[in-house]
Amino acid sequence: MTADWRFVDTPELLSALIAGIGAAPWVVLDTEFVRERTYFAQLCLVQLATPDQVAIVDACALDVRPLLAAVEALPVDRVFHAAGQDLELWVQLHDTISPPLFDTQIAAALLGYGDQLSYAALVERLLGIRLDKSLTRTDWSVRPLSAAALDYAADDVRYLARIYPQLLDLLAQRGRLDWLREECSRLADPTAYRPVAELAWQRLRGFGRLRPDAARAACALAAWRERTAVNRNRPRRWILDDPALLTLAERRPEEMAQLQGLLPPATAQRHGAALLAVLRESRQWTPPASSAPLDEQQKQRFEQLRLACRHLAERLELPPSLLATRSELEALARDAAAPVRLRKGWRAQFAAELGVSA
Repeated sequence: MTADWRFVDTPELLSALIAGIGAAPWVVLDTEFVRERTYFAQLCLVQLATPDQVAIVDACALDVRPLLAAVEALPVDRVFHAAGQDLELWVQLHDTISPPLFDTQIAAALLGYGDQLSYAALVERLLGIRLDKSLTRTDWSVRPLSAAALDYAADDVRYLARIYPQLLDLLAQRGRLDWLREECSRLADPTAYRPVAELAWQRLRGFGRLRPDAARAACALAAWRERTAVNRNRPRRWILDDPALLTLAERRPEEMAQLQGLLPPATAQRHGAALLAVLRESRQWTPPASSAPLDEQQKQRFEQLRLACRHLAERLELPPSLLATRSELEALARDAAAPVRLRKGWRAQFAAELGVSA
């Protein structure tokens, strides 16, 4: 079968691609990357589709920043599915993102198809096509890539190019296209894709069960780990994995001998002195207010909000987390005046049903 996509791996082909997208009414985009051994993802491919073409750009062979700049200059929708990781790469390379953006995963949620619906599930629902996901774990940094791998990569935009117009029409029919625009405008904030060490504790599984002193230590340790991982461009787990971090936070060793009994020898040798310093300093460290466990009264308020949010979401045929995330409901449980999304935009019309003033 003749491929319906072009592989772009020379500067000349890239220049021709850039010149050819200038009149496109929209552009569908996806990326393939690797990050098993690094903190920052290594971009390997950029897949692009317009109404009349599908292209796969070799980001290992080419500087793709001119392509990103050209796409961003177009006053048309840049269409992604679950855009977070793609836009994180975009910010690493291009620094800024401009609207309009269109995330088909958010569109699917607004249409009642489910929370965080996968691309394969969306393709099957709207097009009746079952995608072959057998090449999901391909190492996209290896060259040459097989024709099967490239065809797999092309699937991520060729079908999205068919789905996007359908979702656009369905959102307009339900009067929710403005909701989608509002949601996607938040995706264009580049600061959302830059690491914030002080918020790294939010990634810790099991954080909620920690006592206050241990939670304070965990916040400080997570911030140190994030900064260290960024500076060394290594995965967080290579610096200190979550179970070890939580153990240190709970035990809070004060001497090297105590710490060595809690960590693998290589980790203790490499980071022991720094970890002990972080634990000492954490006693005076002020953690974010949002990291404090809810008291009993706040827990009751949270449960009321959660149930009201669930009932409202059922009526609107929306995922509850799209109305308000758990962290937002916890913020409201702590402070009824907390500046959450429920007070703004399309959500504000429903805030009163949750007992929240707009």
